[in-house]
Amino acid sequence: MMYRTLKGAAGPLALGGLALAAMTFPALAQDSAEAAPEFASASETAFIFNTLLFLIGGFLVMWMAAGFAMLEAGMVRTKNVSMQLLKNVALYSIAGIMYWVVGYSLMYVDVSSYIGTFAPYSWPAAGTANEGDYSVASDWFFQMVFVATAASIVSGTLAERIKLWPFLIFVVVLTGFIYPIAGSWKWGAGWLDAMGFQDFAGSTLVHSVGGWAALAGAILLGARNGKFSSDGKVSPIPGSNMALATLGTFILWLGWFGFNGASQLAMGSNADASDISRIFANTNLAAAAGVVAALILTQILYKKVDITFVLNGALAGLVSITAEPLTPSPFMAIVIGAIGGVIVVLTVPLLDKLKIDDVVGAIPVHLIAGIWGTLAVPLTNSDASFGVQIVGIVAYGAFTFAVSFVVWMILKATMGLRVSPEDEMSGLDVAEVGVEAYPEFMPMHGR
Repeated sequence: MMYRTLKGAAGPLALGGLALAAMTFPALAQDSAEAAPEFASASETAFIFNTLLFLIGGFLVMWMAAGFAMLEAGMVRTKNVSMQLLKNVALYSIAGIMYWVVGYSLMYVDVSSYIGTFAPYSWPAAGTANEGDYSVASDWFFQMVFVATAASIVSGTLAERIKLWPFLIFVVVLTGFIYPIAGSWKWGAGWLDAMGFQDFAGSTLVHSVGGWAALAGAILLGARNGKFSSDGKVSPIPGSNMALATLGTFILWLGWFGFNGASQLAMGSNADASDISRIFANTNLAAAAGVVAALILTQILYKKVDITFVLNGALAGLVSITAEPLTPSPFMAIVIGAIGGVIVVLTVPLLDKLKIDDVVGAIPVHLIAGIWGTLAVPLTNSDASFGVQIVGIVAYGAFTFAVSFVVWMILKATMGLRVSPEDEMSGLDVAEVGVEAYPEFMPMHGR
């Protein structure tokens, strides 16, 4: 009975509530419709995705700095590990500042065929809607991390015998002036771009430029003590930690998807997203082919598989495909990457014969494989020609090597490039850094 009484008493109230709701809900629905946020237009959506592409690609390429640091830490002896780690974190930071101070403007602002503008770069104020197809700061960030890659290449080649401060001064010149001026010729719509030179993500513009700078430094610096005997024999100097070197290679491999993929420079359409996917796939195939080619060739030549050749085979495959990762078929991506792996195995001994001491193999990987990748572009891209590609390779090589050689010469004459024989023997962790990466091993200074 109690239930019936409550149910009956609630009847009029329920009816009144329904009537009130009927009058109220249309008004609430109208208010909700008026308050609903507007969806971005097609152009704004493309702007957002393009900007995200630059930012995500940029932090993947930034992560390559860790890859270079780990690779170099594994390839040098224990007494020089802290020095390599310090150089890599310092060069990335210097590159970032110098590219803001003058580098970006030299490369992209009002380029008159050969050079841009000497001025710091800036982006719109906070809360300001940017014009164009992507945000200004995202473009600067993405371009900045590339210049740090070029400097990292130099670090590995000159390891274990160069002083810290001359190296860092060279990084200032390379990242603030040499790389941006050379880059303006193609990516800044300069004279090589007008000729039709093709370099999608930087086999020449980034990797060969770093390789030429490293070669100039290696020639002037000379080899490590004990690397070459007086009768011409080569004494291998093994690295300290293949686990770190392998980790560094995998980090670089991962970062390369940002390096090549984001160089599409747009992700606002079905076609762009599809092309980025194709670039990822080709990039991975080329790296894998470089590994397999180096693995097989070292077994044939040396009867054992040298892991340092295999790791550098992956990197050479990546460098080789960087000039044109979009247009190759899967088969051609494998061919291009495999030839990069072969280049590493064959050119490392050639450098030894020339008595050029490249600690991590950066010259074969970045310079020689970079040249190969640039020459391979016309094989799959009908917009490229072998003649123009050769002109670009020669121009970048002559400019970068000549200017780098002069800068290294000036540094050698004014403050010296090389540590003393005693410091080289004790290790640069003790002599230059003061913090030993492996202090428990340091009583054995010969290691």
